[in-house]
Amino acid sequence: MTSLSEIPFSILDRSRVRQGQSHPEALRETVEFARLAEQWGYHRFWVSEHHSVPGVAGSAPTVLAAAVAAATERIRVGTGGVMLPNHQPLVVAEQFGTLESLFPDRIDMGLGRSVGFTDGVRRALGHGKDDADDFDAQLAELLDYFTVGRSGVHAWPAEGLRVPAFLLAIGSGADRAARFGLPLVIAAAAGEDAMVAAIEQYRNDFQPQPGRDAPYVMVSTSVVLADTAAQAHRLLLPEAWSAAYSRTRGEFPPLIAPEQIEREPMTDRQRGLFEDALRGHIHGPEATVLPALERLVARTAADEILVHTSTYDRAARLDSHRRLAAAVIPAAVGAA
Repeated sequence: MTSLSEIPFSILDRSRVRQGQSHPEALRETVEFARLAEQWGYHRFWVSEHHSVPGVAGSAPTVLAAAVAAATERIRVGTGGVMLPNHQPLVVAEQFGTLESLFPDRIDMGLGRSVGFTDGVRRALGHGKDDADDFDAQLAELLDYFTVGRSGVHAWPAEGLRVPAFLLAIGSGADRAARFGLPLVIAAAAGEDAMVAAIEQYRNDFQPQPGRDAPYVMVSTSVVLADTAAQAHRLLLPEAWSAAYSRTRGEFPPLIAPEQIEREPMTDRQRGLFEDALRGHIHGPEATVLPALERLVARTAADEILVHTSTYDRAARLDSHRRLAAAVIPAAVGAA
């Protein structure tokens, strides 16, 4: 069985906003977090794309990735991901070409197919729900710009550069990564059994491409480390409450403290969504978390683990990532 110390561990950060915190403060916190992630020995640090979300500051991932790359020296930096239906492939290629030119051999291009959260956001972006249906064509065009361009159009400075592309997928989206010969980033959003089946199908159907000759699976999971299971469970409450709130009120809010959540009235539907959102996380002390991660790696044969952790308590969140690094990353600098 593969040891946890044999595979890379990376971080996805969504620049979550806490109650009373500004969006600029959350973005600066992301950059500082990346500095620590590099010190602790994580392999990659990725940022995400969300638009018009009160509780998420990360709306311009390539801009934020540039700030993160400038503030660090070795860690790979990328996006998890740029939502391609929101953008023109030419512009995305130019942006990543610029990043790779400024920070050579450190940039990852993580791509997703989600569109704006609401009709108003989609209109503001100049897109609709159906734009995601053209994702295959958009993806092919984007990849072409890194080789010979498209119809006489060249995406300088991207052309000729090698920027690794990763495809974010949930469940059935894994077949697209196989067809394009791209590394797969997958989460167990639809359940672990469905995720494992999708990964197996991806590996079976993988079509090698120049420079991408073998399947690669990055499994994304939520991990919270604390002294006790009860403490770790409490750290999960703010994100679960935000998820339930968004599903019932159409707006993803800033994170609030657990003690405030305990005073919040919830309808039966909200309570059910809240309880659902508390499931599927790997949490607890090291004695619980490490065996759970080992089981996940054994079931998926993951090549890499992408960790995301969201909670109101900033210090506890950083401590969770520090403790994980100390446990799974060989000779993690500053992780002890």
